Amino acid sequence: MRAIALLLLTGFAALAEPGYQNGWRLAEPGYVYQFPRDHGAHPDFKTEWWYFTGQLRGADGREYGYETTWFRQGVIPHPPANVSRFIKGDFKFAHFAISNIAAGQFHYGQKIARGAYGEAGCGDGTPGPLAWIDDWRLTVLPDGAWHIAAEHDGNALDLTLAPEKPPVIEGKQGISRKSAGEGHASCYYSYTRMRAAGTLTLAGGPPLQVSGETWFDHEWATNQLSKDQAGWDWFSVQFSGNTELMLYQMRLKDGRADPVSSGAYTRKDGTVVYLDARDFHLTPLEWWKAPRDHGPAPAYPIRWRIEVPSLGLACEISTPLKDQELAFPGITYWEGLIHAEGTLGGAPIAGHGYLELTGYDSAIQP
Repeated sequence: MRAIALLLLTGFAALAEPGYQNGWRLAEPGYVYQFPRDHGAHPDFKTEWWYFTGQLRGADGREYGYETTWFRQGVIPHPPANVSRFIKGDFKFAHFAISNIAAGQFHYGQKIARGAYGEAGCGDGTPGPLAWIDDWRLTVLPDGAWHIAAEHDGNALDLTLAPEKPPVIEGKQGISRKSAGEGHASCYYSYTRMRAAGTLTLAGGPPLQVSGETWFDHEWATNQLSKDQAGWDWFSVQFSGNTELMLYQMRLKDGRADPVSSGAYTRKDGTVVYLDARDFHLTPLEWWKAPRDHGPAPAYPIRWRIEVPSLGLACEISTPLKDQELAFPGITYWEGLIHAEGTLGGAPIAGHGYLELTGYDSAIQP
């Protein structure tokens, strides 16, 4: 009973502070990023993730996509210390996926842990373990590179990642706004291009030497979505000209795009052009319906046309593997490897990246 009283008192004290909601800190304009501190966990915020996606190729030229994400989800703001190892301010979960393009196969898995015995946790951003659940581990190396390792059902990934550009702050005034109103935003930065090298193991096979490029997002927030929003369409593209594009379109439950949507274009030299919703046009061109043995199946827009007139950019986004849906209890979404082809300033341009589509299991369908 004393532990419960302490938790309640702590929660109410935090609730009264400006810039907080129900004891959790809000992402507000003017956030000042500091590295390596901000590589680490932000337990004052309710939700956080470290997200890696990339295109890899084996020595034989075969193409693979991968995704690994470590999540921290707050449940108790400011939990008292040394009361019980079972009283944790958050729980941790992680997602892992491999897209085997040549074989037309998609493998994915999930881990969930409380971390009561140290089997899961988050670091402070200094060299060493940064996020982990059992043997799924994200590590910051002393030389500034990163290391990720995960395995599920015999499919495994072991990669070292070296940033090739400085971190990009994804949003004006230090925050990425997701909806109108106070606090509907996140703190969000990216390494838009990381050089990847290591091994990929497919179930039943030997480790394959692979290399390629990775995109990394780190995001933390408290109440990003509003009640009238269904989900989002998120694009990351690494173009062959050493430039990168990130766009996200927040979708309302009636099917319309929320005007708060935005993005960023990173030039060769690492400077950033911020984009508002009025600066780009997203047009879905093809829908894929997820197979289901029973019940309604969501349809996902897996091919798009992207236009950014101010950049002279027009390209088509497609995927080499249609079935890249991750279906877990309580959460279903599509996230997969994409290819891009079009023009930039009148010159041909190509690239690759990732597309994430959420909220289509409950949204208006075509």
